[in-house]
Amino acid sequence: MRHGNRLARLGRPADQRKALIRGLVTEVLRHGKIETTKTRAKAIRKFVDKMIGLAKDGSLHARRQALGFIYDPELVKSLFEQVPTRYGERNGGYCRVQAVVQPRRGDNTEMATIELV
Repeated sequence: MRHGNRLARLGRPADQRKALIRGLVTEVLRHGKIETTKTRAKAIRKFVDKMIGLAKDGSLHARRQALGFIYDPELVKSLFEQVPTRYGERNGGYCRVQAVVQPRRGDNTEMATIELV
């Protein structure tokens, strides 16, 4: 039974799932918008919002937490410089998941774009 267990497992073992999530979050923060499967986009939405929340906090502890999660230290530096001005007035909901009309050609999987607001 999975009562109360809302973690999207993404069909992978825990270590691969964590690496996939970290990689996708890093790329969303780097490019601002990526296209991936709908399930993956919904799964990483929570982590993107958390990283932006850490950057809004701006403390040394928050910076070290972000460095432990995001793969690129230069990205963390730029994130902590830009986010307080960009999202200072916003209380949450920093990214948007939109469904793409066409499914993926190889396996007909529903696709979505996840982008920063």
